[in-house]
Parts: sequence; structure tokens; C-alpha cells
Amino acid sequence: MAGSTPASLIAEGAAPAGGPARSKMLSPWGEAWRRFRRHKLAVVGTVILGAIMLAVLVGPWLWQVPINDIDFDARLKSPMLGHPFGTDDLGQDLLARMLYGGRISLAVGFTAMCIGLVIGTVVGAIAGISRGSVDAALMWVTDLFLSLPQLPLLLLIIYLFRDALKAIVGVEAGIFIMIVAVIGGFRWMPVARLVRAQFLSIREKEYVEAARALGVTPLRLVARHILPNSLGPVIIAGTIDVAVAIIAESTLSFLGLGFPPDIPTWGRILYDAKDYLDVAPHWALFPGMAIFLTVLSINYIGDGLRDALDPRRVM
Repeated sequence: MAGSTPASLIAEGAAPAGGPARSKMLSPWGEAWRRFRRHKLAVVGTVILGAIMLAVLVGPWLWQVPINDIDFDARLKSPMLGHPFGTDDLGQDLLARMLYGGRISLAVGFTAMCIGLVIGTVVGAIAGISRGSVDAALMWVTDLFLSLPQLPLLLLIIYLFRDALKAIVGVEAGIFIMIVAVIGGFRWMPVARLVRAQFLSIREKEYVEAARALGVTPLRLVARHILPNSLGPVIIAGTIDVAVAIIAESTLSFLGLGFPPDIPTWGRILYDAKDYLDVAPHWALFPGMAIFLTVLSINYIGDGLRDALDPRRVM
């Protein structure tokens, strides 16, 4: 028919003669990236988190001041040219300690997140693809862990086992392993319930039934059809877990059960500053702001990912 546009041209994203060029159809991940870019707070959070990560990775190479260099003549100095973040009660440079401690705090957050995601995804996938007693038993264990008071158990486990682990692998490595294992070990339950719910929903979809009718093995069915379509909520949960892990590490350090004073983290620096808030407020200001900005930016990124990966949301 004259004046009409063929369906094949529309499907291929071609434009009618004389009309504006249309963009080609985006892949699902391309469409998610487009949605994410349109979420302004998520973009701002990505920029802030990227700047923080770049600073803690590159900063110690540029600001080569020993983190444990004591100078009593410069103790409790406010921010100045030689000490941009000021000094603590021993005259140690806070900028150097912040840059070094940021590596540990972020490493704890991302490592604990990976542990929680792996355990939660495996448990949730097995429960979601199974039926009957296996599903019931795994969800009973999940509910049991969810009912436990996490902070008192974190404190108890670290208090009981940190000395033994430090004797085996060293102080810094031992405390790091203990903290990320305990925090990650108490963050898998929400992920497991989320993955199970996704599996129970997706396994009934038509394309899964078609693949099953074609004789696809259960393992391939999970790996190729169910799990990839369940990753959206898991990724969002992972961003939240990073923030939770950073706060948990800061809490443990603030309570004196984290890293020792000669291994600074943001939480440990904040703990050491608690008795000098009146005379040296800068000592607590910078680690507090670092934790606040990191957690806030990660939450914004998670909010943007939620919107970007939700196919029902129009952006």
C-alpha cells in the first residue's frame, strides 16, 4: 500500500524515506545500560564510587607517607598543607591511613558480598529447582539463620576464633579472612530466598517448558535458561550487600574486634577518634564521610540497577 512502511523495515529499525534515522533494536543488556544511564542518582553514585576506588588504589602510590610514621610534634593537627586530612593523637598522617584503610574496607565489602552471593545463589538454585523435602530442608536452614541475632553472633565468633586464625596465617590475613567469612556467611539467606523465588517463577515459563520438552538436561536448563534470567535481582542484592558488609566491618572495628590499630580501616580510624571529638573533629569527619559516601553511592547504584533490570518499568 502506498505510503505505508513495510514491517520488515520497521523490524530492522530502518527509517522511511525522508524520515529521521531510527536506532537499531538494543539487546536486553544494552537496554538495561540505557535505562541505567537515565537514572541520574545512579550515575552520580557510580562516579563517586569510581572516584573513591581510584583514590584508594592509586593514592598510596602518589601520597607516599608511611601510615604508622609517628610525629609527636604534629599530633592532632587540623588539615594543613603537609597533612591535608590532619593528623591523629600520634601525629600519624590521616590521609595516608585513609587511603590504605580504604583498600581494606572496600576489599572486605566486595569479598563478603561475593561469598554471600555464591552461597545464596547455590542454596536458592537447589531449593528452587528441587521439590519436596530438599526444598523444605534448605528453606528451614535459611529461616533458622535468618532468625539468629547477627551482630552478637559476629562478635562471639570473631572473639572465639580470631586468635587461632591469626596464629595460622598472620594477623592481617587472619582477621581479614575471619571478618569476610563471618559477614559473608550471614548475608546469604536473603539471596537464597530471592533466587529460590525467581527459580520457582521462571521454571514454569513457556520457553523453559519447551526446552524441557526438547530433552535439555536439568543442569543445562538451569545454566542456560533459568539462572541467567534470575541474575537481575541477585545483582541488585549484591550491591546492597557491599554496603552492609562495609558497615559491618566498620561496626566491628568501632567495637574493637576488627583490625588492630596498626592496620587502619575506616571503621578503626573512626573508633580511635571517638575520644577526641572535641579537640580534633577532623579525625572522625573524614572516615565517617568516606563510609557515608561509599554506602550512599552503592545504594544509588543498586536503585539504578533495580530500575534498569526491571522490564516492566518504562524509562
